[in-house]
Amino acid sequence: MTAELPELAEGNFYYLNLGGGRFRSTIHAQGAWNVHEQHMAPASGLLADSLERHDPRPDMRMGRISYEILGLIPGGEFQIAATTLRPGKTIELLQAELVAGGRTAIRATAWRLATSDTTPVAAIEDTPIPGPEDCKPYDGASVWPGGYIRSLEMRVAEGHRPGAGKVWLRTEHPLTDRADSGALARLMGMVDTANGIAARVPPGKDSYSFPNLDLQIHMYRRPEGEWLGLDNAVSFGGDGIGLTSTVLHDLQGPFGRAEQILTLRKT
Repeated sequence: MTAELPELAEGNFYYLNLGGGRFRSTIHAQGAWNVHEQHMAPASGLLADSLERHDPRPDMRMGRISYEILGLIPGGEFQIAATTLRPGKTIELLQAELVAGGRTAIRATAWRLATSDTTPVAAIEDTPIPGPEDCKPYDGASVWPGGYIRSLEMRVAEGHRPGAGKVWLRTEHPLTDRADSGALARLMGMVDTANGIAARVPPGKDSYSFPNLDLQIHMYRRPEGEWLGLDNAVSFGGDGIGLTSTVLHDLQGPFGRAEQILTLRKT
């Protein structure tokens, strides 16, 4: 590891809000692959928060957020800016970018859709998972390094194995020192953890690394609360590409799905 360690903020939160769209990460946002980078999970939560705050429409909600990871996400100071790519009365496309060290590290786009009462035809095919009270404590830090993983409380359901598992997550740390983010941003800030909860192979030396290049989240219901449930399956192809697929839950049940494409590399 030759990269210089970043200057981090201090506090029991993931980011210090410096104003004007500028932030500084704390140790709780530290990544698992490199000590000088941020974990994608809290960074994606902060981007979701920025998208939710951008020209808010009470008659609309985000139904899809698509994150493209354009390179290592440096720890320390960075900036986020949100724009509207496609305005509209019933659908809108938003964009937010995380820029650090003069380059865009993450680009997020989100479709915001008009809401209406469709309760007469509402139906969900995804299967609920056991709640956190029916699961056992799980020490993710015994598998993965980094400050972000240490910041989580984790519970695991029976049947957990390499390649598939059901895990609940929550954190006591707010996204920023202002502690004014909503449930959507808080839960989106843990979804990327899905790629590591049931790894097919152990991370580290003489194994494989399997970082994800993107994170695609689709939500047929707005999530609530502080617990995020992940019903997870990981597939590795034979040519160096894999996929992590996850059904997302809150305490009310399933609310959407996430997909992450993986690049497999021998360590």
